[in-house]
Amino acid sequence: MNPTGRRADAADNRDRIIQAARAVIANADEIKLNAIAKQAGVGQGTLYRHFPTREALLIEVYREEVDELVAVAPALLGEHEPLTALARWFDRVVDYAQVKRGVFAAVEASVWQGLAAHSLGPIGDALTTFLDAGKADGTIRSDVDARDVILLTGYLTRLEETEWDSRARHLLRIVLDGVRRRVEPEDSRPHPQVTDREDETLRGETPGDDG
Repeated sequence: MNPTGRRADAADNRDRIIQAARAVIANADEIKLNAIAKQAGVGQGTLYRHFPTREALLIEVYREEVDELVAVAPALLGEHEPLTALARWFDRVVDYAQVKRGVFAAVEASVWQGLAAHSLGPIGDALTTFLDAGKADGTIRSDVDARDVILLTGYLTRLEETEWDSRARHLLRIVLDGVRRRVEPEDSRPHPQVTDREDETLRGETPGDDG
């Protein structure tokens, strides 16, 4: 096989290992490299050539999750109205969060803290893009910022594994409803109090005319 073909095979193997790792992280109680290699259809030697430790593999899986989550934001905004785009992005956030909790549970605290710091900026920037677009078209509240949404979506980490499927997307629908701008019907808006001067004007009197 020529060098180009070997490089293509290596890249393909690497991608398959990462995809298999994502599936194992999301669905298995324990992350085992032999299970990942088997699901990827590669030998353990091939896996170790790409990722010499389990930690190295998990770090790469998480970083790719972040990169893909951030990269899809402009595409969604190009295809949908801002609020719909944000809803579609939240669906992707659920998948990301499931991988995140699996990775963070399997690595040392110093490692996941570094990963979290690496991801906060790009994810916040992506969120700001959605929020700014929604504020511009009047569908998202003007007082919401990316930090608000990150704090709220962080509660996904508190879900038990047994309730993930039933509650994760439901919680993000609640968050989405919370950032939506409400437009009150005209007749339900509070009416400003009428001053004495305005009241006199409305009754056809000259302000200050006592008789």
